[in-house]
Amino acid sequence: MSMVSTYCPHFSGLRRSSPNLHNAPSQSFLQHFSSQLRLPSSPKPCRAVIAMSGSGKFFVGGNWKCNGTKDSITKLVSDLNSAKLESDVGILQPLFFNPYVVVAPPFVYLDQVTSLLTDRIEVSAQNSWIRKGGAFTGEISVEQLKDIGCKWVILGHSERRHVIGEDDQFIGKKAAFALNEGLGVIACIGELLEEREAGKTFDVCFQQLKAFADVVPSWDNIVIAYEPVWAIGTGKVATPQQAPEVHVAVRDWLKKNVSEEVASKTRIIYGGSVNGSNCGELAKEEDIDGFLVGGASLKGPEFATIVNSVTTKKVAA
Repeated sequence: MSMVSTYCPHFSGLRRSSPNLHNAPSQSFLQHFSSQLRLPSSPKPCRAVIAMSGSGKFFVGGNWKCNGTKDSITKLVSDLNSAKLESDVGILQPLFFNPYVVVAPPFVYLDQVTSLLTDRIEVSAQNSWIRKGGAFTGEISVEQLKDIGCKWVILGHSERRHVIGEDDQFIGKKAAFALNEGLGVIACIGELLEEREAGKTFDVCFQQLKAFADVVPSWDNIVIAYEPVWAIGTGKVATPQQAPEVHVAVRDWLKKNVSEEVASKTRIIYGGSVNGSNCGELAKEEDIDGFLVGGASLKGPEFATIVNSVTTKKVAA
């Protein structure tokens, strides 16, 4: 399922502008854990790339963020348990087109959700600490997440980057520790609106990818989530042309900077105002291997619709 496409630096705000981008210096305590980032050299202005969809299952994650109460979470889990999903949905099915589904509740409800949720859906945390637990007030360790049944963790979400102040290197180190301890990582990347308008989308995404690539022990349990920050919770959605353009470039970067095998196997999913109305058209795109869903994942029937959008990929395949 391969196709050849060409992207050029003038496309839709995606062009490369400067070969050297650096994050603004962080004034938070996170500097203590950061290391020097060496950026890759700038690629050729225009080049053909091979658009290879990830060889794993269609992957749908629901990020519940800081939402819910005990009662509303119980209702949402009940809706998910009774939802009519694709007949072949489930974590044990061997075929690519059987969706792999995870949800990420707030920390305080993780145990509640893992105890009540159908085993067709796995549970993810929304964040984890960079090392073993200890005197780190307010943090959650990987060991604690595993102890209550979490299989995944979301790292690098834009709200952690731009609201909390986590930098690329800190996020990369958190991912490396989680992977070494046996958690799967949903690794988020994406550009701000001003970065897209300045033509820096590729620069930003590649820099964020490099921070992961520099330290992770393996890519076997990593799913990349491309989430343009300007599309998260705004109602603005990357078009069926814009999102795959970045996914193709990300896969090409993996091929050139990690390995061809990793590039062909790694799932690259899209996040940014995905809902029951637009998921079908997006899912048809060969280079979209699934979704990371925010607000719509808080509505059981709508989230089921997004999971079931895998059927449009079957038709398009």
